[in-house]
Amino acid sequence: MRPIIVLLIMILSIANASAADFGKGRNAWLAGDYATALKEFQPLAEQRYVPAQNNLGVMYSQGQGVPQDYVLAEKLFRLAAEQRYAPAQNNLGIMYRDGEGVPQDYVQAVKLFRLAADQGNADAQYNLGVMYYKGRGVPQDYVQVVKWYRMAAEQRYVPAQNNLGVMYYFGNGVPQDYVQAHMWFNLAAAQGDKDAAENRDIVAGRMTPAQIAEAQRLAAVWAAKMR
Repeated sequence: MRPIIVLLIMILSIANASAADFGKGRNAWLAGDYATALKEFQPLAEQRYVPAQNNLGVMYSQGQGVPQDYVLAEKLFRLAAEQRYAPAQNNLGIMYRDGEGVPQDYVQAVKLFRLAADQGNADAQYNLGVMYYKGRGVPQDYVQVVKWYRMAAEQRYVPAQNNLGVMYYFGNGVPQDYVQAHMWFNLAAAQGDKDAAENRDIVAGRMTPAQIAEAQRLAAVWAAKMR
């Protein structure tokens, strides 16, 4: 058993080192130090460390510290997506949706968004909701829109909170409900979304003081849950 134990220790040591190097690269990337991020991500991506493959793909897709290269970005996203890494599945879906580095294919985009959304990825849940809203790659279905927006909104995803408020405001996929609309707009506005703040004020003009008070109470309850 000793060789197996030694091998496991070695594997764990390599994994811990990869995570540490990735963390250094991620911190540099978030700080806009793309040269350091590239230095850390590149060898990790070559070692098939999926978070590094995904982040390096983002750098190439956005031209961050490297020449913009959609083809290379698509390759990196695909390598990570094939290992079921949800952020990469979502990013590859965006490339199919927008036709960047690949032929535009809404059906394939929906497939990838769904794979990531089913793993709880809020970006993908929101993107899948948008696809149902616009009827791209799937039939337009407001009930599905609400379902996926809600999943993302409950994870504090601001665009989903605002858009879910819109669905309640117009009664698309749900019964029209100004209290719920105000609540979701308020939650998004509290995170700095200016459009949501404007939407909240618009719907407030159609509500009674009692309805506004109830919406504010519900928003406080939700905000406490989301901390």
